[in-house]
Amino acid sequence: MNDRELADALRAAAYLEGDFTLRSGRKSKYYLDKYLFETQPALLRELAIRFAKFAESGTTRIAGAELGGVALAAAASLQTNLPFVIVRNSKKADYGTGKLVEGRLESGDRVLLVEDIATTGGQALEAAKVLRSLGAMVTRCVAVIDRQEGARENFAAADIPFSSIFTTSDLGIAPTPK
Repeated sequence: MNDRELADALRAAAYLEGDFTLRSGRKSKYYLDKYLFETQPALLRELAIRFAKFAESGTTRIAGAELGGVALAAAASLQTNLPFVIVRNSKKADYGTGKLVEGRLESGDRVLLVEDIATTGGQALEAAKVLRSLGAMVTRCVAVIDRQEGARENFAAADIPFSSIFTTSDLGIAPTPK
């Protein structure tokens, strides 16, 4: 599948119109439902191939934030043969290990952080902060789709390189005014 075909398939699978409140709190007339493309094997496989291109030499781990980044991290892990970790939104309070990161993360790991839809980048930036606090270096964050609403600038401010496989413009969607 070429990039144009994948962009069209992502839009066809995930684009919804209506009145939505995004995680960032912003209002939008459209929503990209990540689960509608992340649960499609053919689309997930194509995304994994593209994520793998960002796993530069020396990358030791893939990371994805709970919940949307988990399938993406697993797919990228399979494609790159690199282990992955899951960054929880919050610690398990009353059971298990109580960790914020599931899987093995070593101090000094060079981590490629994968993200589904980046609006402001808030959730991925929180995940990067957790990874950094545990001694990992986040070498880059790559989103499937950048909504072009501040994520790139917010990652630059956090000194983390940011890329996206597609932007909303690539999908033929006009960015929501800020």
